[in-house]
This record gives sequence, C-alpha cells and structure tokens, in this order.
Amino acid sequence: MEPSEPSTRELTLDEAVSVAILLQKNKQFLEAEKIYRHVFEMAPDHPRGLHYAGVLAHQQGRNKEALELIQRSVAFMPDQADWYSNLGIVFQSEQRLDRAVDSYRRAIAIDPSHANAHNNLGVLLRATGQPIEAEAAYREAIRLNPEHIDAYTNLGNLLNGLRRTEEAAACYCKVITLTPRHPEARKLLALAHCTLGEVGEATKILGEWLNEEPENPIAQHMLAACTGRDVPKRASNGFIETTFDSFAASFEAKLASLSYRAPALIVAMLEDCGLQPSQCLHVLDAGCGTGLCGALVAPFARRLVGVDLSDGMLAHAKDKNVYSALVKAELSEYLRESGDTFDMIVSADTLVYVGDLKDIIAAFARALRPNGIFVFTLEQAIGDCADAGYRLELHGRYSHALVYVEQLLAFSGLQSKIIEAELRMEAGAPVPGLVIRAVKSESKHSQPSTQPDFL
Repeated sequence: MEPSEPSTRELTLDEAVSVAILLQKNKQFLEAEKIYRHVFEMAPDHPRGLHYAGVLAHQQGRNKEALELIQRSVAFMPDQADWYSNLGIVFQSEQRLDRAVDSYRRAIAIDPSHANAHNNLGVLLRATGQPIEAEAAYREAIRLNPEHIDAYTNLGNLLNGLRRTEEAAACYCKVITLTPRHPEARKLLALAHCTLGEVGEATKILGEWLNEEPENPIAQHMLAACTGRDVPKRASNGFIETTFDSFAASFEAKLASLSYRAPALIVAMLEDCGLQPSQCLHVLDAGCGTGLCGALVAPFARRLVGVDLSDGMLAHAKDKNVYSALVKAELSEYLRESGDTFDMIVSADTLVYVGDLKDIIAAFARALRPNGIFVFTLEQAIGDCADAGYRLELHGRYSHALVYVEQLLAFSGLQSKIIEAELRMEAGAPVPGLVIRAVKSESKHSQPSTQPDFL
C-alpha cells in the first residue's frame, strides 16, 4: 500500500497575519511585508493586518504610512488598548505630542491596567512640563507591574531632575535588582551617588561593572568622570557609539523635554552675521545626530553632508531628507581622509565629547574655505579648570573655559564671536553654554607663529 501524501491547506488570513507578526518580531521585515501585501490583496481592510503592517512601517521609518494604517485599524476595532498605545508611540516619534497623549489616554480608558500606556504617558507629561502628573503616571505603571523596568528608570530620571536624588537612586537600585547587568541603571546610580558626594560608592559600582566587563566604554568613561582620574582627552568612539545607538529612537523626544536650544542658537548666530539662506553653500553638519541641526541649516546649503559615529542616529537623520550625503565616521578621521572643504561647518553639542580641542579645531580650520564660517556649541566650564582649559563633568560631557576656546580659535587663524547662552535644562537647572562663530580669513598668512601658553 502506497504511503498517503501529507494533507496540505492554505493558511487562513488570520493565520497568515500571525506568521507575519512572528517574522516581524524576528526582524525579518521584508518577509513580513510580503505576507501583509498578500493579505491586503484578499482583504484590504483586515484590521489586524492593517495594524501590524502599520507597526512594521514605523519600524522601517515610514511614519506617515504607519499612522495611516494604524488609524484605519483602530477605526475598524476601536476597543484595542494595545493598538491605541502603538498609535501613541508613532505620534510621539513624529513629535505630535498632543495626539500621542490622547492615544495613550484612550488606551488607558479602554484598559486601566495597561502599564505600558501609563509609562508612555508619563514620558510625554514630563516632556510637556507636567512633572507631578508624570510622576503619578510612572507610579501607576509600577503599581500595575512592579517589575516594569522602564517605569522605574523613567521615574528615577524624573526624580533626579527634581533634585530628589536619593529617591532617584532607589529607583535605579530597583532596576539593577530586576536586571543586575542593566547598563543605564548602573551609570545613573553611580551618577546619583556622585551627586550626593558619595564618590566611593559610585567608584565601587563602576569598578564592579568593569570587573565584569573590562572593556565596557561606558563604565570606563564614567569612572573617569566620577573620580577625576585618568581623564581621557576625548570620549572614546566606543562610548559615543554605544551611548547614542542606545537611545537614537527616543533622542528627539528626550531633548524636547529638556528645552533643547542648540540648533536654534546656531541658526541665530548665522543670521546675526547677515548670512542669507540662498542654498548656495557647501555645508558640513559635524556630528549630525538625528538631523535636528541639518533640517535648520538646509536652506543655506547647495550640498549638505552629515557625519556621525552612530548608525542609529544616521538612520533617523536619513528620514529628514535634507542631506546630500551621510557618512559614518569619527570627525577628525573624516576631515583628514576626505580632504573635502566647506563654506560652512556647523556642530551642535558634538564637541562636548572632546576635552582637548586643539587638534579638532585645527582640522576644522583647514577644512574651511577662505571666508568660510564655523558655528558650534560647547558647555561652559564654571569655576576652576586647572591648566587644561576643560573639565570632564559628572554627566560624561566636557565643559570648556571661554578664554581657552578664544585662544585656540585665534591660534588656528579664525576670527571669532562667542556668546554665552543656556543650551538646555538638566536636573531642573539650565546648562550654561557657549555659542561660537569662527570665520576663516582670506589671507593664508593670518595664523600666529607661536602657540598660546596653555598648550
């Protein structure tokens, strides 16, 4: 007797969507997209297919399409709390914060026990200047899910910003209890102890971290920041890549919550010198991040190049559709190897990760064309910087003395104007900064022949 052929059948549409969702979770996006297209050929208004195809579009950076699909899905099935929470996430990534808040509140109205929606709502309440309401939302998320790591981390950040440092430290401790190797919580807990004057405890935390991961760039950098020992002249590539890749997706929302002003201050400095947005300049956005500054200076540019070390940041910068080219590179290496020159270079809060500015400013000066303009921001060092002219602060960024910056620019043959300004809020207080405009003279013999004393 011949063996029978195995029975076969086609997947139902619901089963096909389930397979697509599984592929999506495994980051097999192209395969999932093919299945969704097939589902829509059979049933263009399949609610679950619409929703998760919208989530996929968001994951691939197509937020306009994501909003259209997810809004269609909730119109068909308006009782899905998870779906409204996902809609809020997409609105949030588009900086449409009021619509995001409405979506999270709708999710909570449908399901008051939706811990993620409470946590996400807390993020936006903090970003829109409502710390009391944000704290309540985080605490409700924790009440509903006592192991909600993000809610503890977000609450700790909020409390730290309100200068309730001991309470913040308790939140970070809880995160570490739940996930002992959580890198962000270890970093934040160490900083909290430093803020409380407990440098020994911070050193212990970071030392234990380094014993487990001797090459971890975050632990290495933060140990130097907390102790003031073995301070590097600049943050390592590993520190910068790890730091910014880890929060590229939330970068702009976080900066919005801190009243971030650096890109706007750079444009104001350009306008102050009478420069017109005539789209005729070759422009470099040095340390472009997600493209916040690039979007503002694009009207000045015939060609706009963005350079950054973080793949995550560059992916978001690409979505701005303003760059002629995006390059992953360390700035000094890029300037040296590309040999390109520019009419304008802008750099918003990038050189705060460099302490000794001598070489990088000289490199920027060489990359400027005659009469070229370089506008950048730094955090201003308040108080004594010893002889170095800069200091590594507890948060891991460098601050610089105004006189140090003036002398370096003069030594590089750049004529400068420097204004003091508040760059953002941090821990409830404004961050003092310097906004610098430097212009390269037409003369090839304008550089002084001797080094300033501090070098």
